[in-house]
Amino acid sequence: MKKIFFKTGAALFVTAMIMTGCASPAEKVENAQNGVTQANNALDKANQAYLADIETSKREADARAAANDSSIARFRARIATEKQETKDAYEKKIAELDQKNKDMKKQMDDYKADGQDNWDKFKSKFSEESNAFAESVKDFMKKRGM
Repeated sequence: MKKIFFKTGAALFVTAMIMTGCASPAEKVENAQNGVTQANNALDKANQAYLADIETSKREADARAAANDSSIARFRARIATEKQETKDAYEKKIAELDQKNKDMKKQMDDYKADGQDNWDKFKSKFSEESNAFAESVKDFMKKRGM
């Protein structure tokens, strides 16, 4: 008699385990929907971070351009009393620097969100160019005693 109860109990236990272990189609759909919702939320967060990075970089580029404009304006004011020949040579270089500064600002302002990979490439290239330009402005000012 103990064997029958044991076999019946074991069979009921295995059946219960199988039944509770198998998800119904409705549960599978619900789980899939939850997975999609979580994936969409993660994608939204990543997209918001990407767009925030673009905006932050644009603000930083604007600040750098403003600093370059300020340096150029200070130098223009300083050379106002120089001899015309010296002043003309400096004005030509200043005009080049000013135009490059405007071009770089426009390049950043015109950037359109075009995917994370393209942004990473653009940002890296722009950062290198921006650093090189800022260094050239600094060197020019330094050589001229500013």
